[in-house]
Amino acid sequence: MNESTFPGTQHLPSSMEPIPSTPDPAPATPAEPTPQHTPAPPSPARTVVTPPSNYAEMPRPTAKLTAEDMAPVNDPHGPRNKIGPTGRPLPDLPEVKPPTRRGPAQVIAMCNQKGGVGKTTTTINLGAAIAETGRKVLLIDFDPQGSASIGLGVQPHDLELSVYNLLMQRDITPAEVIQATRVDNLDLLPANIDLSAAEVQLVQEVAREYTLQRVLEPIIPLYDVILIDCAPSLGLLTVNALTASNGIVVPLECEFFALRGLAMLTDTIGKVQDRLNPKLEIVGILGTMFDGRTTHAREVLDRVVQAFDERVFHTVIRRTVKFPETTVVGEPITTYAPSSQAATQYRDLAKEVLARCPVG
Repeated sequence: MNESTFPGTQHLPSSMEPIPSTPDPAPATPAEPTPQHTPAPPSPARTVVTPPSNYAEMPRPTAKLTAEDMAPVNDPHGPRNKIGPTGRPLPDLPEVKPPTRRGPAQVIAMCNQKGGVGKTTTTINLGAAIAETGRKVLLIDFDPQGSASIGLGVQPHDLELSVYNLLMQRDITPAEVIQATRVDNLDLLPANIDLSAAEVQLVQEVAREYTLQRVLEPIIPLYDVILIDCAPSLGLLTVNALTASNGIVVPLECEFFALRGLAMLTDTIGKVQDRLNPKLEIVGILGTMFDGRTTHAREVLDRVVQAFDERVFHTVIRRTVKFPETTVVGEPITTYAPSSQAATQYRDLAKEVLARCPVG
């Protein structure tokens, strides 16, 4: 702190000397004392912190993270006082214990109206990481593109029955549509392009927002976790997924355009909470496709943390060439490259999700 921060301090150029002030002459006759009224100090203003309506316009972050500041959550070789990529100290996550009972399932929707942010990749690999803990997991492919089905080795065009038939035909049971995968404890409810017709046909249905919830009710006791891979839109299919869910995970690509759409998504979630599903909660926001070498990725992630604080997962999914390879072979990263950093990140994410949504 310099002298200018103190009241009454004056600065003069170095070449000038201060001129002593001449005292005023005393008055001839003493004046009557004037009563002094000291104003009361103003009461401190109450600060209300609210996130801005446009998260992309938040002030630039001040934290500068380097590669040395970052370490995977629960890294056995890294010091525990490290700062993670979210700018917060990394937590010591407890090891997940084996389940003691089966169901009822926690239903979690993977939702973001922007495409290409890692929803399908997260659904597949998070589901596989949770299944490794001994919990029974069901993945619901709720995207007409059928990407989650392809990522688990199922060809959508070869399907005789899909989630579309389960939604639109009362005589179809979930057992007829659900398929086992090559991963233990992991099942799939597949989808194909037929699902795109469901959004049009459901408009005429009574209680159309509750259609998916109705068909899931019989299988809730059979699973511990149900993950729904939503389509990249905020249409009727996504509203069905949010209405049927207990929680929502928002995969967010660490780049500017993905950040801009976050306000629209939170507005939709609020409307679903108010009108359709008051039990819906945001489990967490997941940074994906993160490249800590770029300032842009670090700034985007920091702004999300400023707006949502502890709702942002400590785990961050970094870019890797392994994910496209897993799509080709049709299996999750936890079995394709079980010792890779990407597999470790999704296991850490599974620990965070299970800590926030206890099951079994």
